Amino acid sequence: MHGLDRNLRPLKSAITGSHGAYPSRRHLTRITLMLAGMLSAPATEAAGIPTLNEMVVRGKTNNLIGTANSANEGTVLKQQLDMRTVYRPGELLESVPGLIITQHSGEGKANQYFARGFNLDHGTDLRISVDGMLVNQRSHGHGQGYADLNFLIPELASGLQYQKGPYYADQGDFSSAGVVNIGYVDKLPAGIANFSVGNQGFMRGLVANSRDMGTGTILFAGELNTKDGPWLTKENYKKFNTVLRYSQNTGNTRFNITAMGYGTNWNSTDQIPERGISSGLIPLLGAVDPSDGGESHRFSLSGALQHTSNYGITKANLYIIHSNLALFSNFTYFLDDPINGDQFSQLDKRFQTAFNLSHAWVNNIAGFAVENTVGVQVQNDVIENGLLSTRQRQTLSTTRRDHILENSIGLYYQNSVQWLEKFRSVAGARSDYYWFDVKSNNSANTGQQYDSMTNPKLSFIFGPWAKTEYYINYGSSFHSNDARGTTTTIDPRSGDPVGRVNPLVRSTGYETGLRTAILPGLQASVAFFRLDLDSELLFVGDAGTNEASRPSKREGVEVSAFYMPNNWLTVDLDYALAKARFTGSDPAGNHIPGAIQGVGKAVIAMDNIGPLFGSIQFRYFGKRPLTEDNSVQSNNTMTLNGQIGFKIDKKVRVILQGFNLLNTHTHAIDYFYTSRLPGEVAAGVADKHFHPIETRSFRVSIVANF
Repeated sequence: MHGLDRNLRPLKSAITGSHGAYPSRRHLTRITLMLAGMLSAPATEAAGIPTLNEMVVRGKTNNLIGTANSANEGTVLKQQLDMRTVYRPGELLESVPGLIITQHSGEGKANQYFARGFNLDHGTDLRISVDGMLVNQRSHGHGQGYADLNFLIPELASGLQYQKGPYYADQGDFSSAGVVNIGYVDKLPAGIANFSVGNQGFMRGLVANSRDMGTGTILFAGELNTKDGPWLTKENYKKFNTVLRYSQNTGNTRFNITAMGYGTNWNSTDQIPERGISSGLIPLLGAVDPSDGGESHRFSLSGALQHTSNYGITKANLYIIHSNLALFSNFTYFLDDPINGDQFSQLDKRFQTAFNLSHAWVNNIAGFAVENTVGVQVQNDVIENGLLSTRQRQTLSTTRRDHILENSIGLYYQNSVQWLEKFRSVAGARSDYYWFDVKSNNSANTGQQYDSMTNPKLSFIFGPWAKTEYYINYGSSFHSNDARGTTTTIDPRSGDPVGRVNPLVRSTGYETGLRTAILPGLQASVAFFRLDLDSELLFVGDAGTNEASRPSKREGVEVSAFYMPNNWLTVDLDYALAKARFTGSDPAGNHIPGAIQGVGKAVIAMDNIGPLFGSIQFRYFGKRPLTEDNSVQSNNTMTLNGQIGFKIDKKVRVILQGFNLLNTHTHAIDYFYTSRLPGEVAAGVADKHFHPIETRSFRVSIVANF
């Protein structure tokens, strides 16, 4: 607390110097914690062996009572992330209550995300950022909001912050279901050398370190990873990952400059039809088209600056990202082309630039402590998209080619007032402006569009009483639609006329909840929510993308609890239940295909018991309707992962990780659509298609600090 307090002295001076009155100590504490992210206190605890004691001392004593604006927001500490057993980097996000991560194809693709009654596909309505850079890619070749986290290096993550619902003025596109922000450390207390091997062809090496350079710090990291997986067609997954960062974290002005590079290629075993398994035509771990797969790369250069003065705290970041994806998929096999098959390639190449600027200050008006934040967010995307018909990754014909310019500006203001000792309000508004310019190889689908939207936000916070705080939240937000959908008038496959979609789609949320620390060692929250969307983004299994659909409504409850009864044991639990429906009447039915209903997780971690430490994770992925009339459902999926480690000395430890320890033969994801296997009727067969969960596997890691 003292380090943050020192950084806030100019801010406090501005309050007392300008207005005479001084807010309460409790309120200044809340201000300090709320603005901590802007102050950039260096996050350095990344390389040492995490202990549960450290988790309490470094952050878990802050239970967010008095600082949070809703029951659904929270922080996951670096030490908690380190105790997670993750099969792939994106699974770090499962530390967010109610969020499930899975995969329906090769390792190089973006994960599938499920939360709050959504099948979020590869990122629609879940806004994800890493080190201040938006990961979601709009107007993407494989789906709107595509969010690929394979470039993430878990050892460099300084922590994770999450917010759910459209109640936050500084969050724009894709934020209706939630927001996840992952930070990177500026400095490591010691170097990290990690070498891991496992069955299924897994091998990973990582070297990371930091050094003082002048008045700043330089950090570097390099990672190599290979994996084949359990599939009959080996994934032959190969990845490289690099980070180079320079930062200065002293004085009133702090900044960092970061370069990242990532690249990968792989073979994929996509979802397979149930009838192929039951007939013996396809092995459980086999593929219909073994030539599916892809390659991807991402390079970025970013800079962030924060300045504290008597006028408040100013924060800015600027970044440019170049990314490229070539994806080969075949979901319907021989339905459209009985001779060559239905494999297609989705191409996406882009330069994404963005600039974000915000200013926060505190003053006292008529005896009330008031916090204010204003900001502007600018983004430009230059995109080359392609959809090709292919056979064994060789191009047969071009379905469409598009050049897209997409620009946006977001303006927001948020105001928080401490009206009474146990009552405060947070009100805000956000306006977004979008410009679309699409040049297609079919002139009928070429055009320009413009749209704008303003969304209000309002939260009331009561308490705390008996270490319990209560929240009421209202707000609206939006997701953008694919720019091509806003100008397309002719279906590029069939040549039939199609209607254009609205560029921006509003969502409106309502929520009430509480957060409590009434029992020693316990932190818990409960939230009841409703979310209405003007148009659902629905995944289309046989096309491998998503499209705008009918309006929808979601209602649900989320419960989470973190309990630490002593200094060697922690228990982390969460469960969420949601009901998702299309609104209005339709003969097809009102269930939303793929919408998650129930999801739960339990993590037990142990440390401070001599040289041993470890954790175990249980995960429940509930049933989903696969058709609008709910006549076809997925099964639920339950998995158990875990790890056990031994500290050889203060600098070396060995960790054994196990995945799918019960070796359950269940499904990672399910869809229902029409496909055609060789010899079947020309019209194809409607069937459930699924991707098997990976079989039991183990990895051994030797981690040394130097």
